[in-house]
Amino acid sequence: MSDIRAEIRLPTQELRADIPFFTQKLKMRLDMIYPADNPSVAVFSGHGLRIRVEKDAPEAPGTIRILTDDPDGFVDGARVLTAPNGTRVEIDQLNPPLHLPKTEQAFVVRRLADQAPWVIGRAGMQYRDLIPSRLGGSIIASHIRIPDGGPVPDMVHYHTVGFQLIFCYRGWVDLVYEDQGEPFRLHAGDCVIQPPEIRHRVLFASDNIEVIEIGVPAEHITTIDHDMELPNKVVNPDRLFQGQRFVHHKAESAQWAPFRVAGLESRDTTIAKNTQNVAGVHVVKPTAPATDWMRHDADILFTFVMDGAMVLEGEGKEPCQLQSGDAFVMPSGLRTKYSDMSDDLELLEVSLPGIFETTT
Repeated sequence: MSDIRAEIRLPTQELRADIPFFTQKLKMRLDMIYPADNPSVAVFSGHGLRIRVEKDAPEAPGTIRILTDDPDGFVDGARVLTAPNGTRVEIDQLNPPLHLPKTEQAFVVRRLADQAPWVIGRAGMQYRDLIPSRLGGSIIASHIRIPDGGPVPDMVHYHTVGFQLIFCYRGWVDLVYEDQGEPFRLHAGDCVIQPPEIRHRVLFASDNIEVIEIGVPAEHITTIDHDMELPNKVVNPDRLFQGQRFVHHKAESAQWAPFRVAGLESRDTTIAKNTQNVAGVHVVKPTAPATDWMRHDADILFTFVMDGAMVLEGEGKEPCQLQSGDAFVMPSGLRTKYSDMSDDLELLEVSLPGIFETTT
């Protein structure tokens, strides 16, 4: 294959003024300049970028972002510069720390019947937002579906997150994860947590696959890893990714036990244990028609109604009749109660942190 190069063109009125800016301030290399007697074009390279500065080029000056581990030391502490040709230069962190916004507590009910049209998101998947307010940016909860099964046009990627859950609600999906061996099938009722920055890929999905995806914080970066192939040769299920261990919870082998609230039982996914209490995930079903009034002190307590029906009561709120596909958030300190629970009711509950106090 022949050698191919790409470059970005920027305009200038006086090239001589730009050369010291790009070579000395931005520490780029001068690769080409012409004509010799009255230069009007110069090509600079550096930091993974190739720039052509051309006199009287028709474009606007544009913006260059330089990402470095030491932004304060790159240009004597300057974070924003303007080149003689008008180009804006921003100096920023290469790997900025994860920011977890403070949770804005709210009582939220999201009914499937009231939902706006599904939105097309990454890899052609359809997304439905279960917490429109995002609780101040602290969490995103999505109901995701792929109507037509088959290969999923996904790439090896990872997420810069504090916590992320994939719960298979309907159908099945084939997944593969870094250091976790061969691809496997996630069936309805199963779930995985995707620890921070674990490489993974969605491979194949059944018709009408539906999953619930929880991400903390709401806005987080997805990065494509062009170098890693999955499955990789290393198998290390005990590996910690920023303190969290990969979990593949299987519904068929799960054990049911009394829940923290009387009138309910649950199967614990072991996610609280394996995230060092960052988050907890339970599948819950009733053992009685109603619970007592209760309140909790969790930072976030999100619930999705997978099957059946119930009434959600909240102090000072109108009772809410809920059915499969609906979701709700109970803020800390609010007295709430589950009543008129059908025998086939099944709830997915996600909490941050994993262990918290509930009083009745």
